[in-house]
Amino acid sequence: MRRSIELPRRSAESACDRSARSRKTFFRKNVLRERARVRKPVVSIKDVASLAGVSIGTVSNVLTGKRAVKAELQVRVRGAVAELGYEPDRSASRLRGGRGRVVAVMVPDLTNPFFASLVAALEAAVRGDGYDIIVGTSNGGPAEEAARLATLLAWRPGGLVVVPCDDAFASAAVIRRSGVPFVVADRVADGIDADQVTVDNRAAGAASAEHVLGLGHRDVVVAASTMALRNIRERYAGIEGAFLSRGLPAPRHIEVGLDLETATDRLDAFVRDECRTSAFIALTNFGTLGVLSTLRRRGLRVPDDVSVIGFDDYAWMRAVSPPLSAVRQPVEAMGQAAWARLRARIDGADGPFERVRLECEFVPRASTAAFGKPLGCERAA
Repeated sequence: MRRSIELPRRSAESACDRSARSRKTFFRKNVLRERARVRKPVVSIKDVASLAGVSIGTVSNVLTGKRAVKAELQVRVRGAVAELGYEPDRSASRLRGGRGRVVAVMVPDLTNPFFASLVAALEAAVRGDGYDIIVGTSNGGPAEEAARLATLLAWRPGGLVVVPCDDAFASAAVIRRSGVPFVVADRVADGIDADQVTVDNRAAGAASAEHVLGLGHRDVVVAASTMALRNIRERYAGIEGAFLSRGLPAPRHIEVGLDLETATDRLDAFVRDECRTSAFIALTNFGTLGVLSTLRRRGLRVPDDVSVIGFDDYAWMRAVSPPLSAVRQPVEAMGQAAWARLRARIDGADGPFERVRLECEFVPRASTAAFGKPLGCERAA
């Protein structure tokens, strides 16, 4: 009688599958356990390659899309990436491959709504072309500006948009040495070898002056941040020109500083001793807030006791009572124009540097009224 011998069933698992399973088991039991023991949580591309059983080059090709990779290998690589929580070191990849699709932005102060709005406008513009942004602040000082620029440039951005902290812009030398194309926004100056984007500050100031003059005001005070900045000087020059063209003396101005607390303190001292003013023209958003805060503290009504014109026209200026007459800067257009010039330079455009000058819009509202009387010392006391 024949005996049937039952042979062991051959596993459906292929040798390749067994090898892959073995590698994963070894990796989890040994490499990951050892890493956890010595507290080294950073996962490298080499770890991904080991777990997926492929070369480092294959992992790189899957993640960057530089070269086609078989679907099976893509699945293995992406599975390993997900399991390990791997995140590519983008700064390292830029250092190896040159400048990346990143734009650096330097502004003086992100607590200033204008600069925050400009950064947002730039971000929207560059992302539309597949770029990202990194942002730094100079905090208003040239030494800090140079140091922060050096840090931003170490990331090897494709380009840079900068709002200088002062007219001298000594930090321009740091950018030139890096070879990174750059555009200057808002605070422009002569003698800078770069494209520049700003607004017609003189026309903006003139529009404010023409409005209050048309209402009969003659004793007007201008709340300027600092005359050390060219854009502020140009706004005042526009106001001054409107007065002089009518045979009137230039209006007085007070420098209120670059932050709200300083503006409020200086304006409070001014209004306490002031008897003649019938209108204020602010040249910055912090100056606008300083004027309104001081007048409210002193019990002065807008526009019954004094008319007020603000600058930048943010949403709150339309929401306060009464709504504020203001100069509206084209912030979104400024961001788009700055990116258009920078993108052209990144793409290799030659030719002379350009200065783009955008128009502001004056928006009259209920905070300005026909001249009736100056604010009066008895009300300001």
